[in-house]
Amino acid sequence: MSIQNTINHPIPQIIAPTLPIVGSKERFGVRRIYCVGRNYLAHIREMKEGDERDPPFFFQKPSDAVVVDGLIPYPTITDDFQYEFELTVAIGRRAVDVPRGEALDYVFGYAAGLDMTRRDRQRECNKKGLPWEQGKAFDASAPCGPIHPVSLVGHISQGSLVLRVNGEIRQNSRLEKMIWNVPEIISELSKQYELFPGDLIYTGTPEGVGAVHRGDALVGEIEGLEPLVAKIV
Repeated sequence: MSIQNTINHPIPQIIAPTLPIVGSKERFGVRRIYCVGRNYLAHIREMKEGDERDPPFFFQKPSDAVVVDGLIPYPTITDDFQYEFELTVAIGRRAVDVPRGEALDYVFGYAAGLDMTRRDRQRECNKKGLPWEQGKAFDASAPCGPIHPVSLVGHISQGSLVLRVNGEIRQNSRLEKMIWNVPEIISELSKQYELFPGDLIYTGTPEGVGAVHRGDALVGEIEGLEPLVAKIV
């Protein structure tokens, strides 16, 4: 008997969330969630909170912030609950200090994702020079659609990104407008962290972010991927 098998766990071990994989009965187990901040110039300008000359940066959400069923509970301690729709990259191989020219070799697939934000809490943190956890890393703040393997859809590097709320277009941009593209994101991130299979990277949102309320229906479409359908409950 191994030592591991003799260890008692008084608290049940948490099982990582999993996402469906298009064309497969297997599921993608989520290890970590990395997010890119300020990766579209027009979004930086609409928020008026950052210097557009600065490069994008990274922050994290807990893996159990993933929402699989599309039901997003309206969170506590906020009066300004906002959507940020973006391309999500699923990592399939261990990656350390990856050159940009090789970065796509580490991608398992792509999905549509929402970086849900307590905007009032985030702004308070900004003013006080505090970390963003309260505004970004809360429960159910990372809805994600099914993972589309590269073997089925190829690499998603261009195309439209559109989010509708109750049928009205709120965000409408193109992936080509990202300041850092996917290879650059993976290369930069792998210099800061050791990436592993199961990691998700939310690549940043374009302009048009805004508030949602209980009962609102969201449909996010990225060219080449299945739409992400969600509801605020």
